[in-house]
Parts: sequence; structure tokens; C-alpha cells
Amino acid sequence: MAAVQWRSRMRNYEAELQRCRPEAALVEFGDYHPLKPIMVTDTKTRRGARKGSTSSSSSSSSSAPADPLSSMLDGTDPLSMFAAASASEAPVMSHSASTGDLGRKRKEKSEEAVGLDFEPWSAKRGEILARFTTTEKLSINLFMGSDRGKAPSPGSSAVSEKVRTRLEELDDLEEGSQRELLNLSQQDYANRIEELNQSLKEAWASDQKVKALKIVIQCSKLLSDTSVIQFYPSKFVLITDILDTFGRLVYDRIWTMCSDPRPLPDSFTVDDVNDTAKETCLNWFFKIASIRELLPRLYVEAAILKCNRFLNKSGIQETLPRLTAMIRGIGDPLVAAYTRAYLCRVGMEVAPQLKDSLNRNFFDLLGTFRQISGESVQNQLVQQRVEVPEYLTLYSPAINWILQCIAYRAPEALLTEMMERCKKLGNNTLLLNSVMRAFRPEFVAARATDFISMIKDCDEAGFPKHLLFGSLGRSLACADPPESERLTILNEAWKVVTKVRSPQDYINCAEIWVEFTCRHFTKREVNTVLADIIKHMTPDRAFEDAYPQLQSVIRKILTYFHDFSVLFSMERFLPFLDMFQKDSVRVEVCRSIMEVFIKHQVEPTRDPVILNAMLHICKTMHDSVNALTLEDEKRSLALLIIGFIRMVSFGRDFEQQLSFCVEARATFCNLEPVLVQLIHTVNQLAMETSRVMKGSHSRKTAAFVRACAAYSFITIPSLSSIFSRLSLYLLSGQVALANQCLSQADAFLKAAVSILPEVPRSISIEGKLRSSESFLLDFINNFLATLLVVPDHPEHGVLYLVRGLLNMVQDYTWEDNSDAKVRVYVSALSLLAAMSQETYLYSIPKVDSNETLYGGDPKFLTEINKLCETLIGQILDHLKTLGRDEQSTRRQGTLAFSLFGILLSHGDLRNNKLSQLSVNLWNLSHKHGYCETRISVRTLECIKHQAQQPDMAHLTDTVQRLALQSRT
Repeated sequence: MAAVQWRSRMRNYEAELQRCRPEAALVEFGDYHPLKPIMVTDTKTRRGARKGSTSSSSSSSSSAPADPLSSMLDGTDPLSMFAAASASEAPVMSHSASTGDLGRKRKEKSEEAVGLDFEPWSAKRGEILARFTTTEKLSINLFMGSDRGKAPSPGSSAVSEKVRTRLEELDDLEEGSQRELLNLSQQDYANRIEELNQSLKEAWASDQKVKALKIVIQCSKLLSDTSVIQFYPSKFVLITDILDTFGRLVYDRIWTMCSDPRPLPDSFTVDDVNDTAKETCLNWFFKIASIRELLPRLYVEAAILKCNRFLNKSGIQETLPRLTAMIRGIGDPLVAAYTRAYLCRVGMEVAPQLKDSLNRNFFDLLGTFRQISGESVQNQLVQQRVEVPEYLTLYSPAINWILQCIAYRAPEALLTEMMERCKKLGNNTLLLNSVMRAFRPEFVAARATDFISMIKDCDEAGFPKHLLFGSLGRSLACADPPESERLTILNEAWKVVTKVRSPQDYINCAEIWVEFTCRHFTKREVNTVLADIIKHMTPDRAFEDAYPQLQSVIRKILTYFHDFSVLFSMERFLPFLDMFQKDSVRVEVCRSIMEVFIKHQVEPTRDPVILNAMLHICKTMHDSVNALTLEDEKRSLALLIIGFIRMVSFGRDFEQQLSFCVEARATFCNLEPVLVQLIHTVNQLAMETSRVMKGSHSRKTAAFVRACAAYSFITIPSLSSIFSRLSLYLLSGQVALANQCLSQADAFLKAAVSILPEVPRSISIEGKLRSSESFLLDFINNFLATLLVVPDHPEHGVLYLVRGLLNMVQDYTWEDNSDAKVRVYVSALSLLAAMSQETYLYSIPKVDSNETLYGGDPKFLTEINKLCETLIGQILDHLKTLGRDEQSTRRQGTLAFSLFGILLSHGDLRNNKLSQLSVNLWNLSHKHGYCETRISVRTLECIKHQAQQPDMAHLTDTVQRLALQSRT
């Protein structure tokens, strides 16, 4: 078989294409079509109709064939069947009655429940803990457990003994069974509170309910301690977490007692609660009522306020006013304020509709403001060295929360009332600040001028005015004031902001008003604001402590300014960016700018202002890359820079575009994906030049496309990825060939062949090693397809590139037990057969391929045939090798069938030896039963179809010799 003489079959590609085209069939309007909309049938009429009925309601068109899915179900949709069945089983209800009941229930539920527009306490918790910190040493009284608090053993007896034990344990609390821990840091204090929380859960789980109560009482007592007053809001947050846990445990226990045998519904009434649960619930309230001190009694009862639902309908409604009145007995105004906040917090959870108690709480709070200037509080502040403004800020979380509860879904008239109360109190700064933060931004924005007048009348000593303007600015960032007042508002606000001496206070307030400026004004006003920020934050490098706020300023500007020609024309924008001196922050800011640019820059740009600024920003990101930079980070930065490069276009000024790519290559040399994109950009530039010149280059454009080829040829070797180099060499060679740069194309293709031995046998893909064989085969097949149109070099002999590629394939170290080399040979046979044709399957305009150069010269065809015979011999030798091993028979059959297909498509089977070889290959591929019968049958049908052509009659004899063999 090795002595087979190859001769390619002459092909008429155009005639073959015409034969392969499917017959066109005209579809008249109204005929059935698979994409025609389906009409839904009425299941009720179908159910009563006979099968096969031609009722108009049961089909969309009398001429349309039946839908196979519908026919299986006799035209009845299963979902419709279920819906109809459930409807028939449902009780009959009048429409008006059902609609009215549902509407009423929905209305009641909306009134009782707090919606998603209400910011929960959990959202404020983290902010309070982060804001109110201290370096002072703290102390805590820990409850020391007693053995008597443990659950009695099964052998222990009477109920009276159990009651007596519990009473003794409560007495222990009053007798001081506790230990004081001193000199605790803030973190130690938080850890101790968390330990108490865990102890509470463990005591409850082990049925030590009295011990759990004692822990809660002990924690509540800690809220009367204001010795480290700056930490009090955070202490309140930590301890009320324990109270919340306790309230939940008690409620769940009583709920469980009511859920036997059936669970208690959410909308239960007192009548649904059994006597045992009521008695247990009442017992808890009696225990709490026996607590001697006011503060723990208040907090613990508030914690289980929800349990009143188990006792009577109006329990919560009666208890809330009583607890509100009890708070008046707390002497310290700060402690009282947070107690009211906790009561409002619980009240909003269990009865948000009872606004009267919330309002009473707030008005009582207003009455305590007089105490702040009293002797007791002032002495305390002097003793702890706390200034009045700092002390007033401690009230903010409590007052803000109370006002938020009151203002929730409140009418606009309530804001007017609150503003009047502020005026009567002499424009109390603390209250005014909370009012602006609590009410809806739309209400505040409509009265922005009135609020500014009130802020002007406030006393600067009590509460800094810039904080008030900050609160006003937050509302104006969410809602727009009247257009005629906007400039006045900005001027009045900025007069106060710019006079703030502390850089940190200044930037906190300026950051808020930047959004208002960007939202309603032009680049002129924004530039003025940026200049003022630079002026305040540059001295003593104050910007180093304000990076988060400065980043926020950038984000807000980018939110409203998407025209980068306007953005970069601001004189102070780039100097503002220079304040980001820390590398990580600087890169993050540049990244945010790039993301906005890529998202909103729709049209390509050549604006020099934009290009210079963006190059500076991209260079900042590029220069941050070092040996420690993660691959994901490199990839992310590269994608942003690539996005910028794609948006740069100099129109018909191609030379300027190439100059930009040269500059970008030097700037971004450390990011390989960017270099790859630059090569693609230059190749695209060369093709665009060819399109403009309609394929006929002038001397100038010919020199330009050669310069583009030189750019790519110089840049590709700097890439580390071998497959990137291979693919770009091939692509750049194709581009050079399309632009009639034959010597450059030759150089690209030779370079690709020369680096084939460097291809490793495995490559890393997403951190996993994978065989490179499939990638290499794909590249070689693409390369072979290109070689069809590449003319031979006059100095290097016939088919020198094909021979060079095959030699590299021959010498390459393939994987063990691999057929890859032989697969390349099979593909090369297709190429050589195509090269034997008088007219090639495809060509490149204005480039003479070998069909023109050789013109069907017999010597050229002889060279091709010899090379084909050599390749066939190599393939057959490999098939013999596979036949020696039983485990390789499947591979042998697959390769034999592939070679059979090549002989059938490209070989001249009028040659008896080729015909016999094809029959042998067919038999070999079916010898072991691994060839799929379906494919074999279709192949035979295809050969029979070809044999009917006038010039293919010789296939009739061949097809008669091809037999199907069973797997057995």
C-alpha cells in the first residue's frame, strides 16, 4: 500500500457549490410555518368536544397540522386542567365580598407592618459602634452564678421548694453576687458583653430561667453608668443586643406553649392562647415588676413588651404610655434619651400604629433639654473633660431614631409643626439637625431656605453649624429644592463650609455638598468647589487622612459628568487627583474613572485633552503593577486600558493613530493583554487603509502598511505566551498578505514556523495544567488554510513553507500515544490537493498565488504528488503500528476513516491503486466495529449520490465494494 501513486481529483468548486445548495421553496402567506404564532385554545370547549372535532374554538387554523405536544394531551393544557380542577373544588364566594375582605386585610396589614422604606435599627448598629469609641478604661460588673440557679434534679420535689429557690436566687442579685472587672479596653468590654450574651443563651437552654433573668437585669444596670460618657451610645448598642435576645427567647417559649398540638397563627388573638401560656407569661411580668431599680425594670419589661399579646388585646396599647411615663423618673438626660429610643425601637416592632406613645416620648425628651445646661450635667462634663458640642453629638443616635419613628410615613404638616417647636426652643441645634435627617428629603428640600434661616439663628457654641449644613445637604442630594433658590442655597451653605478650620470636619461637609453642586450646576461651580477643597486639604498634607471622603467626591463628580471633554477641561480636576498620594488609593481612583469612561464614552475620541488625561490615568494604573501583583488584578487593569485604546480614533489620520500605538506600546509594556490589543489595533489600521484605497495602494500607503507590519513584527516577540505569539504571527501575516506585502507576510509565517518547537506539551489554563495538543492542532490547521494563497518565494524552492511546517511537525515531541502528528498529515493532504487545482477555492485580490505562478506546470504537480505519497506512507505506517496493540484499535479505525474521507474528497479514484486503498481503509475502519453505523450509512449514500454525476461514474464500482460490517 505504501507504493500508491497519488493523483488529485480535479474539482469544479462552483459546480459543486451549486449542487450542494438546497432547493428553494416559496411559502405562501397563510401556510403553516414553524415560527407562526401559536393560538391558545379554550380548554373548556375542548373538554366537551369529541376527539377530532373541528370546532372553530379548538384550533387556530383548519389547514395547520396538529401540534404534536397538543395532540398528545388531546389539546388540553395540563396547567389549565389543574387550574380548572382547583377552581371547581373551591367554595363559591361572591366577588364583592371576597374583594372587600382581601382589600380590608391588605389595608390592615399595611397599617400594622413597617415597610421596607423604614431603615431598621440593624442598619445603624455598625455605624454607631464605629463612631462612638474611646481609649479610656472601662469597668463592668459580672454576675457570678450560683449552684442554686441550676435546674433541679429529677428526684427533687415540690413546687413550693422550686419557688423558694427562685426567690432566694433573686435575693442573691440584690446581695451582690457579682464581680467587678476594671481597666478594660473597648474591645475587652465588647468581648465581655458577648460572653454575657452567650451565658444568657446557655442558661436558657439548660432551663435556668432565673439565671437568665439575672444576667439581663445585670446588663440593664450597666446602662446607668456614664463614667466614660463618649462610649455610652456604643454601650447601649451592645447591651440592648442582649435585651433583644432575652425578649425573643421569652416570646418564643410562650409561643411554643401555645403551639400544641397545632402551631399558633401569626394573627392569633388572646382567645387562642391556653391558660398555661397565659400563666407563664403573667409570671414573667410579675418577676420583672419585682425588680427594685427603675432602669433595669424599664428595660427588661420593654424587652418582653410583645408578650402582652398573650394576655389581652389592649396590653401593648396600655403598657406603652405607662413605660413612657416611667422614663420621666430617670435623672440623667442622656440615659433617659436612650431609654426612650429603646422603647420606640420596641414599639415600632410590635405596634407601629401607636404613634401617640412615640410622640409623647419625643415631647418628654424635649422637656429634658433644659437639664443639659444644668449644674449636674456640666459638672459631669468638666470631670470627664468633654466639651459641650461633643456631648451633644452623643444624643444624635437616640434623637435621630426617635424622630425617624415619628416621621415615618408622617404628613408634611408634621414637619411644619416640628420646625415651629425648634423655633420655640431657640432653634435647638441638636433637634434641628435630627429633624432634617428624619423627615422625607422632599419635605426638607421644599423648605431649604427656611432651614438655612433657622441654622443662621442657631448658637454656634452648642452644635457646629457645618454639621447642620451637612444634614441639610444630605436631603438636598436626594431631592431638589425650588430652582430659583438653588444658587442662594449653595452660596449660603458654602459660606459656612469654607470657614471650617478642621480639615476633617471641612471635608466631611464639603463631600456632601459636592453632590448638590454637581446635580444642579455647571463645571464652573464644580471647579470652584474643587479649588476650595484643594486649598483646605493640601496644607500639612491633610488629604492623607481624608482619602475616603476625597474618593467619594470623585465618585459623585463622575456620577453627573459623563462628558470627559468637560470633565478634563476643569482646571482643578487633575490637581485634585494629585492629592491621592497613596498608591493603592490612587489606583482605585484611576480605576473608577476608567470604568465610567468605558461605560459612557460612546463615540471614539481624538480630543487631545481627553487623550493626555486618560494616558496619564492609564499609566498610573500600569505603573502600579509589580512582581507581587495578582494575575486577576493585572487582567482587570489590562481590560480597562484596552477599553480606552479601543475608544481612540484619529479618523483618516492613520499615521497619527499609528504614532499613538507606538507611544502606548512604550507606556504599557508590562501588561501583555494590552500589547496584544495594540497589535490587533495596528492590523485593523492596515486593513482600514486597504479599504480606503480599495485594495490599490499608493507609494505612501504601501509604505504605511509596511510600517504597520514592522510594528507588529517588533512587538510580537515581547509576548510571553507562545500561543499569543503564534496566533498573532499568523494573523499579521494574513494582514500583510491582504495588503500585498509579500516579503513581510513571508517573514511572519516563517517566524511562526520557527517557534513551533517552543510550544510546551502542557499549558496552564485558569490555574490548571492542560494538554496543549488541541490548541496546537487548531493553529496548524489555520496555518495550512492560509498557505493555500501564499505564493512560493522565488529563492526558496517549491512549497518551502509547507515543507518547513511538516518538518517542524515531524521533529516536534508529541505526547505518548498521540495521533496528532498523523492528523496534521491528513490535513496537509487536503491542502496539497487544493493546491493541485487549476483554480483555487479562494484567493486574495492583487496577490498571485501558486495557481498563477505555476499555471498548472507538470513539475509543480509532480512535486505535490510526491509529497502526498510521502504523507500517505507515513500515515499508513502509523496505522500498522496501531494494529499491533488491541487497545489502539479504536484510534486505528478513526484515523483510517479520516484518510478514507480525504481520498474520497480529493483523490482521483480512477486510479486503481487509490481505489483499492480507499476500500482497504473502509474495511479497516469497520474491522473492529467501532465506526458508527449511522455515519457509515450516510457516507455510502453520499458516495452513491456523487456516482450519479457524469464525471464521477467510476465511483459506482468503488461503492459496490464498500460493505457495512456489524459490530458482532
